[in-house]
Amino acid sequence: MRLRFALLSCLFLSCLFLTACNTTRSDMPAFDAKAAEVINQQGKGKIEGHAFFRSNSGTVYYAAGEWVRLIPATAYAQARFEQIYGNGRFNKPSLFAPAATADPDYVRMMRSTKAESTGRFTFENVAPGNYFIATQITWVPDGEIVAKGGTIYETVTVTGKETDPIKVVVSGK
Repeated sequence: MRLRFALLSCLFLSCLFLTACNTTRSDMPAFDAKAAEVINQQGKGKIEGHAFFRSNSGTVYYAAGEWVRLIPATAYAQARFEQIYGNGRFNKPSLFAPAATADPDYVRMMRSTKAESTGRFTFENVAPGNYFIATQITWVPDGEIVAKGGTIYETVTVTGKETDPIKVVVSGK
């Protein structure tokens, strides 16, 4: 009976969350595909990263098997990240907070790769430019049914003059 109530509650909250997903900022700049075109250019940059989150208790959770996205830092992307993360680099989603809806072209102008079991990832042939690297890290604590965690990001600049891979830690800090 308790499990059925918990599942029905989750279903209700999920529906409530989905109804809030169409909220956007009225001051968002328009997406500029030309500004994001750098993502499709061939470069010599290599980014090697490690994505993890350390909880307040000190437990480390990795972005194991999660999609990691490389996003050109256009004006649209910067406004979107500010909307989602505010002044931080970690966003713990709230079921009652409106989600930020993305321009479909923005979603097409990013690269993605899957993180390995330890949260490590690589992007190769990256053209010079400024980028966001974003992923999510979630876990379900023992005895609970609701996932914890959220999304995290970091910024990186590729100059095109690097001789070694650029190392980046995506930890939400």
